[in-house]
Amino acid sequence: MKYERLTKQQLEELRPEFINFLATQSITADEWRKLKKDKPQVAEEELDVFSDLIWEGVLTKVSYLENISARQMHLFYLTDKEMKLLSVKIMNPDIDLTTKVGFNWFKKNWQSDFVEYLTASKAYTEDKNLDKFNLIKQGAVITKGDLYRWFDNIIG
Repeated sequence: MKYERLTKQQLEELRPEFINFLATQSITADEWRKLKKDKPQVAEEELDVFSDLIWEGVLTKVSYLENISARQMHLFYLTDKEMKLLSVKIMNPDIDLTTKVGFNWFKKNWQSDFVEYLTASKAYTEDKNLDKFNLIKQGAVITKGDLYRWFDNIIG
């Protein structure tokens, strides 16, 4: 398995897609039930293959990721050639960016001496989608990129 198995909830939400996936392999609903009962290892492998297909499709389309913690924001723009990073660090220990109060403080004080910025870019390894997946595994979430673009306009 290249990525990780989708959660039970994710699989449930993708039920129609999973049914189509099984159909492309000529596996009917009855055959799937029998497979789960008689050959659970084969059923597990089917779930893994399906999960990887879904991840591959999602990762191919993702352009922005955000990883926001109490005092740092890592905003990623994932271009065709490289990963661009805008990093924001809050030097005020009383501020927590994950709270509404902390984020509002940041919006008012983004130019203060208590805020540091860093930009960087990094080429992908030979597996661009795995690089993106690893950022997600480290806590990044897929976004539409509004925050990244806002910063890019200000800093750039």
